[in-house]
Amino acid sequence: MPNIVSELWGRVHFRPELKTPLLSLVTFVLLALAGLSSQWQLLEKKGFDLLSVHTAPMQSTLPITIIGIDEPSFAEIGLRWPWPRGLHAELVDRLSEAGAAVVAFDLIMDVASTPDQDSQLADAIRRAGNVVLAADWVFQETTYARQWLRVDPLRDFTQAGAIGGLATMTLDGDMIIRQLPDNRDAFWRVILDKFNQTRPGMLPPVRLPKPPMIRYLGPDHTFPYVSYYQALDPEKFLPKEFFRDQIVLVGRDTKASPDAGAAQADTFSTPFTASTRWLTPGVELHASILENVLTGITLTQAHPAAKYALLAISILLSALGMWRWRPVLSALLGLVLMMAVVGLDWWLFRYRNIWLPAGAPLVGIVLMYVGQGGMAFLAEQQRKRQIKQAFEHYVPPQVVAEMIAHPEKLKLGGQKREVTILFTDLKGFTSISEQMNPEDVSRLLNRHLTEMTRIILRHNGTVDKFIGDAIMAFWGAPLDDPKHADHACQAAIEMQAAMAAMRESLATEGLPPLYMRIGIHSGSAIVGNMGSDDRFDYSAIGDTVNLASRLEGVNKLYGTDILLSEFTVSMLERCEHLRKVDVVIVKGKLTPVGIYTICQDNELITLSRHAIDTFQASQWDQSEELWKKIHEIFPQDKIAEIYLQRISELRAAPPSSDWSGAVALEKM
Repeated sequence: MPNIVSELWGRVHFRPELKTPLLSLVTFVLLALAGLSSQWQLLEKKGFDLLSVHTAPMQSTLPITIIGIDEPSFAEIGLRWPWPRGLHAELVDRLSEAGAAVVAFDLIMDVASTPDQDSQLADAIRRAGNVVLAADWVFQETTYARQWLRVDPLRDFTQAGAIGGLATMTLDGDMIIRQLPDNRDAFWRVILDKFNQTRPGMLPPVRLPKPPMIRYLGPDHTFPYVSYYQALDPEKFLPKEFFRDQIVLVGRDTKASPDAGAAQADTFSTPFTASTRWLTPGVELHASILENVLTGITLTQAHPAAKYALLAISILLSALGMWRWRPVLSALLGLVLMMAVVGLDWWLFRYRNIWLPAGAPLVGIVLMYVGQGGMAFLAEQQRKRQIKQAFEHYVPPQVVAEMIAHPEKLKLGGQKREVTILFTDLKGFTSISEQMNPEDVSRLLNRHLTEMTRIILRHNGTVDKFIGDAIMAFWGAPLDDPKHADHACQAAIEMQAAMAAMRESLATEGLPPLYMRIGIHSGSAIVGNMGSDDRFDYSAIGDTVNLASRLEGVNKLYGTDILLSEFTVSMLERCEHLRKVDVVIVKGKLTPVGIYTICQDNELITLSRHAIDTFQASQWDQSEELWKKIHEIFPQDKIAEIYLQRISELRAAPPSSDWSGAVALEKM
């Protein structure tokens, strides 16, 4: 799959400098579009939750007290729910006597109980003059209709002076309450209206942002709680004037955990639920809203333009910083940018009461890092593929694969290596080409070079260069090859066999035959990228290369098609098909070197070895007899003719006593 992606990426034909801007644009568009989905918006709100938790003051500062209908109260009072309304009437009287500014029941009392109980509560409401009761919306489905109905307090209570406030909360998709209800008769507005009636001039005017969001002061029970049974007898359980000028909220306070599987009455999830694992009583949510609006710490969501601007700036800075891909440095830059975004988001939330959704910018930075890394990877894969394709014209595919898998084995620059060098040349190709038109010469030469190159590569060789109709190749680099001499010789044999087959094919096409000479020598050479800063070739240089080139030319003298130096022969694992030819000193060299050729006739190999040994020992008669025998058996053998002529010359002019038997080839 990565190869397919890399291949497709490699076919993208816009300029490389445009890839990063395109990635930035695509990232911005994708995240901007994702921000329109409800799922993404819900994910962004998790950031709101984290900020709510980490910026919460963890305390209440206003005179708001909650009277909880809790487990201890059930135990002390000893009555099942719902409690008789006469009990609530007693609570109202006690709170009124204690100087409470407002008494708000977060309880729905829309259905009549007994006339006596309802009358007691109505009378208490009338006496207090500061009671607020909760209203709500319910969804009703019947056979004939499906509709929302408003549930208001019992008429007897409102006629007695109680005001109904809508206590409905809006749940987000993940069942967490974040929005502050802003309808005209919201529970908190009705409470503040009642407070202004009982304590005129004490509250500042309320100004809410649009749309308002709740700033949570802390987890459940951040506000002061008093058990219901304690409020019924404040002189016994509470300090004197504990409720003086207080906004008192009365509601259910039963511990509820989301792990219980079923939500309990009037409890809700808040941003703190994920960490505390506890739901918050609805009455405390109303207390939080009251403190929000009274202290002016209500949150608002930033304008969408600010969100898109932050996204664009984050992507732009990421693109600029990661333009030149460096995995570690780019990662550090990405972390710095992410910390900057988080810091800005925290500062706005904490000190400016603005929630700026930062999920998209954070994801944008990550996507830019991954995208830039991905583009760098694909570009690297593309470069590797291009290098592989280019290098496969010079070395076998398996060698290229090994170089790519283990690049540490490939050292750029000049390096001294033990190699075997091979040179080829076509006999009389210049005169042949003069008899043909240029197009035919080009096709013939390409045909020859293609066939020879394939054989070299098949035997793990590296094609160094083409010099007209000649080929230079070597074994043992760029990767080590312990059998470089064997592989070179095997390639030479196969190349000459291919030339024989090609001659037959050329004959049927009416084309002149081609003959090739090969010189092979093994030794040390400098191998690497040779040339200038602007242009270089992967090549080998040194005396080993020069001697291999000389041996190719020496073939002309001996009528051979392959000549190997004694150094190459010494490295071969199998030497049974090698015929010794001579010991020569080529032009430009001082040291004699033994040369051999490939021969499949064992008799000729044996006779030649004895003939040369006797020749070098100055045993002219024995050597001459052996060479004559070779000439009789192999009349076309040019080596025998050369030695017979040398013996005749040496008899006429005997060599000095220190003669080594080596022949100096002044012109080769």
